[in-house]
Amino acid sequence: MAIPIIKNWQDYYPIAHEGLGSSYERIILNKLLLELHERYQFKHILESPCFGFTGLTGINLAALALAGVKVQLEDDNPIRIEKIKGTWQELGLEAEIRYNPGFEKLDYPDKSFDFSFNFSALWFVKELKGFINELVRVTQGPILLCVPNQSGLGFKGQLKGYSPEAYPMLKPAFIQPDSIIYFMRKAGRQLLKWDYIDCPPWPDIGMSKEEYFQKRLGQSETSEAIASIPVNPVSILPFYKGEDADFEARMLRLAFLEKYALKGFKQLWAHHKYYLFV
Repeated sequence: MAIPIIKNWQDYYPIAHEGLGSSYERIILNKLLLELHERYQFKHILESPCFGFTGLTGINLAALALAGVKVQLEDDNPIRIEKIKGTWQELGLEAEIRYNPGFEKLDYPDKSFDFSFNFSALWFVKELKGFINELVRVTQGPILLCVPNQSGLGFKGQLKGYSPEAYPMLKPAFIQPDSIIYFMRKAGRQLLKWDYIDCPPWPDIGMSKEEYFQKRLGQSETSEAIASIPVNPVSILPFYKGEDADFEARMLRLAFLEKYALKGFKQLWAHHKYYLFV
């Protein structure tokens, strides 16, 4: 998702149409989070910040909530918080959400959570070292941090139009893996694993994937799996509500690169990377 989402995030709420890109991304992220839940059996998870570069805000952990995990979210926009609450109510799921401007302090006792996470969100904190120290303090279990793949061919295009003056809330230096790993180590955490994630059969582009396939490739050149996915609307919410049981399978039919591509290819093509710290 390109940087305009910082200003147009509300557009996803009147009609929950996230598009093929965010829908695929969420299913792949769900798989990773559920695998980690099975391994570590965490019961209480924190997502802070919960606003990243993808469609509807605050629903990254809905699959874990369905699995019985207690969810705590944080955001720095009061209007968006009310939208997030409304989405969780629509899903019939429970999540607590707090307002936290700047994310300088995480107002919880030590070791309040047994897992913490954020997705493409570290560049919204006010100060990286302090935030990581706080995240480590309140988390007794693993910490999963996902960042955009800056080696990807589409990354620079995603930041088209960026300048510190136009987007003062966005700090690209905070998504540098070396800095994240360094501050996590200083805080007493070690990197257990990293890998590429969100590697679909389309580039990381600042337009809807439906539009990309229709206008750039042409319908005749798309795969049968891609062509079988409806263009309007594409939303994961019915799946979470138990109304679209085939949704996950439709998304996973597009996951052949996710499964089989070599790491060297993913370095150029994947949209994100994840880092798991213990």
